[in-house]
Amino acid sequence: QVQLVESGGGLVQPGGSLRLSCVASGSIFSVGIMGWYRQAPGKQRDLVATITSGRDTNYSDSVKGRFTISRDNAKNTVYLQMSSLTPEDTAGYYCKGLVRDGVSTWRYYWGQGTQVTVSS
Repeated sequence: QVQLVESGGGLVQPGGSLRLSCVASGSIFSVGIMGWYRQAPGKQRDLVATITSGRDTNYSDSVKGRFTISRDNAKNTVYLQMSSLTPEDTAGYYCKGLVRDGVSTWRYYWGQGTQVTVSS
C-alpha cells in the first residue's frame, strides 16, 4: 500500500507564509509527477502546482510568483512554499502523486489534505 501524508497547514495572517510537505511512503518503486491541489468549501478541487521527477514545474495563474513547489526525490517528498498569502488562498490543500507501486504498475494517489486558513 502507498500513503501520501501532508503536513504544515494552519492559520496564518494575510501576507504571511507557510510551507506544506507531503511524504509518500509504502510499497514504492518510484514516484513520478507530484502536485498540490486545493479545494475551498463549496468549490471544486483545483490544481495549484505540479512538479515532475525531473523538477519541471507548472503553476496555476493564481499562485504564480507567490508559491514554489519543490521535491526531494530521495525522500519521496514534495513541498509547497506559500508566500504573500491572501484570504482567497484559504482551502484544504491536497497532495497527489503518480507512484510506481508494482513492477509495471503506476497509480495516482491522494493525500488526506491539510487545511490552510488565511485570516487576520
